Amino acid sequence: MMPKKKEKIIGIVAAHPDDEVLGCGGTISRLANEGHQVHILLLADGESSRGTSERSIKSKQLSERKSAAKRACKILNCTSVDLLSLPDNRLDRFERLDIIKKIEEFIEHYRPNMVFTHHIGDVNIDHRIVHDAVIAACRSRPGHPVRELLFFEVLSSTEWRPPSSGCVFHPNVFVDISSTISRKLDALRAYESELRDFPHPRSIEAVEALARWRGATVGVNAAEAFILGRKVI
Repeated sequence: MMPKKKEKIIGIVAAHPDDEVLGCGGTISRLANEGHQVHILLLADGESSRGTSERSIKSKQLSERKSAAKRACKILNCTSVDLLSLPDNRLDRFERLDIIKKIEEFIEHYRPNMVFTHHIGDVNIDHRIVHDAVIAACRSRPGHPVRELLFFEVLSSTEWRPPSSGCVFHPNVFVDISSTISRKLDALRAYESELRDFPHPRSIEAVEALARWRGATVGVNAAEAFILGRKVI
């Protein structure tokens, strides 16, 4: 009899509702299908920085974004999603330690073995702050649960950072999502208000094209790409 695979606990720490799907939705679905727990932490609300000044409209947008996050979580079959709803694109107004502590609380509660978060080279300020905060929260200490740390790309953010002005996304880890690419796209459709028409990078066509291209570079039908931050064996 083959030994049963040990269940992993996976943590996804993302800045905004939809980043988790754009960055690693296919991987989330694959890991969940394999019987692993997947817990998601979304820090900012993704809406409050937008132009409307009418409180009732903004409240409706925030509510719809939260509902979309929960629907996407269900589609991907993940275990839980926590939404902190901090102000969008204003995480730089918070003391960095306060954000780190929120991530530390998430890690202490769920004890993930593996954590996925943003690549540092994104245009979006919230993405960069979350990256740095996760690095601090996951610093190696005796007894710390996180043994593997991976950074994902987010279309309409990562690729907009010019190579001369930041850290370029050069992936060295690929996850075959050939069997879950359709789930990723379905979860993305839950965020209907965030989608744009092709050739905008945050369109269904562009997201699928990137997955197909990442897959083609490693000989599979579709893949998501990551940069390995740390792995302890």
